[in-house]
Amino acid sequence: MSLKALYSAATGMEAQETRINNIANNLSNLNTVGYKASRETFEDMVYEQVQTPGQKTATNTVSPIGIQIGHGTRLVGVYKQFTAGELTQTNRELDVAIEGNGFIKVTLDDGSSAYTRDGSFRVNSEGILVNSRGYKIDGDLTIPLEAESVTIGKDGTVSASLTGEATATTIGNIQLQLFRNPAGLKAMGQNLYAETEASGTPTEATPGTAGAGSIAQGFVENSNVNIAEELVSMIIAQRSYEANSKVLSSTSEMLRNSNNVI
Repeated sequence: MSLKALYSAATGMEAQETRINNIANNLSNLNTVGYKASRETFEDMVYEQVQTPGQKTATNTVSPIGIQIGHGTRLVGVYKQFTAGELTQTNRELDVAIEGNGFIKVTLDDGSSAYTRDGSFRVNSEGILVNSRGYKIDGDLTIPLEAESVTIGKDGTVSASLTGEATATTIGNIQLQLFRNPAGLKAMGQNLYAETEASGTPTEATPGTAGAGSIAQGFVENSNVNIAEELVSMIIAQRSYEANSKVLSSTSEMLRNSNNVI
């Protein structure tokens, strides 16, 4: 008796285990600012061509469908779904959210660049605008010590109202980075992404122009994880895992009965 069913069911169980792990990660990041839900893609595996469609079955007759037996499924990839998350108002002047497409560029300790949707900014000991991990925001934006308030416009213009001055002083600009294929970015953790060959090189744009989103001061972008959707997916994955495990049990029982007959 063939063991194909055992191996096919095993690949199905492995696929659903991966799916459950991914769902767990999404749910655990439900409250992570700027987090984007991950999605899995699977593909069917190679087929045994017992009879190829169109193969001759007689002199003037061909098979209309053929006989093709599959060997299960496998994971193709896990990608980030860059749909917008809801915005939460914090009323904190250094919090920003991107309403639309784009990423904010930060500089890592080794001088390389990373990209984020997390706009929970801070000021370090030197007055430089940094993200939650202390990485500098692109543009070296320095908030003066005498600044009474900071304003970040929809176009990314950062200005400060200084003590004793009637008009605000422009400090610099927050630019956004656009990727042709955001799903190809490498997730680094810490709410950061890295450029890859799949994502393409970023194009810099002023917020609100060239397809880039606008900046909303005093807001942060919530995770785009949908609890109801994740729970439904978890139930489906669990039932699929159980069904594949029953295939294993049934095939094992059939093999046992075959051995008893022999």
